[in-house]
Amino acid sequence: MDRVLLIAVLTAIIHLTDTLVYAVRLSGVTTRRLATAFSLFQIISLLASTANLIQAPLLSSVVEKTINTGLKHASGSLLESPLYHHQLTQLSMDIRLVIFSATVGTVLGVLLTPAFNYVFTRVIFLFEEAGSIPRLIIILLSPHLLVRTMRKRPGYLGALRASFPGRPQNIPLAFLIANTMVIGIWTTGVLSALYAGALLPEYRSTASLLSGVVNGVATILSAMIVDPTAAMITDQALRGTRDQRDVRQMVYYLCLTRVLGTILAQVFFLPAAYLIRNVALIIAVPDR
Repeated sequence: MDRVLLIAVLTAIIHLTDTLVYAVRLSGVTTRRLATAFSLFQIISLLASTANLIQAPLLSSVVEKTINTGLKHASGSLLESPLYHHQLTQLSMDIRLVIFSATVGTVLGVLLTPAFNYVFTRVIFLFEEAGSIPRLIIILLSPHLLVRTMRKRPGYLGALRASFPGRPQNIPLAFLIANTMVIGIWTTGVLSALYAGALLPEYRSTASLLSGVVNGVATILSAMIVDPTAAMITDQALRGTRDQRDVRQMVYYLCLTRVLGTILAQVFFLPAAYLIRNVALIIAVPDR
């Protein structure tokens, strides 16, 4: 498999898993076992962690290959070489493909959310019966018990549609806008930093480590708006002071804004890369 396509597949898996975590919040509220739900999901998130461990060095190697190929064929300044500019264009297209795969993975996660919520809700109850992860795995690997557990046809998809009007109700608009921005920035942060390294090959290590310049904005938005609001809505539903329908609606709009965020990452990609390059230049300039 082509290296870029492998990176795209791994990126799609990562974003698929990150999208399904929204369904975990809904399952936790439905069963009133939120802590158990997030704990069980950590097992599934190992898939994304493994994909991320493979994806990161592969991404870096693609950038290194671009730079090394340019250095091999450039007769003068690397950044003035027409061949290297062509390679930068190709690298930009490859990274945009990776960002597109993030959108594909997110959309797939959205489509799987109703079914995943249905299955995961039953897994939570099965875990209480089993009492341990190894026994739970044995139950899930037993065809008879698995069929018995999943035999009931899920009605969640119909309920999901009925729960969401054309516009968000009881969900702060700033919360949804912030989540879109956060996902957009996080999707492109590391990718922009790697591309900045190709734009500034002599200081590529500095540039690649400056993804925090972009991601810092997303971290602030997430910490101040997104996470507290999502936690408040979830806790209110658990206490019974808010209808569980609001949590379903929140999950729906978080999924929607996540898709929009990965699309917005295409817009953020190059400006973020040039921002990181400029910051790297400031840092790398020797004292005079």
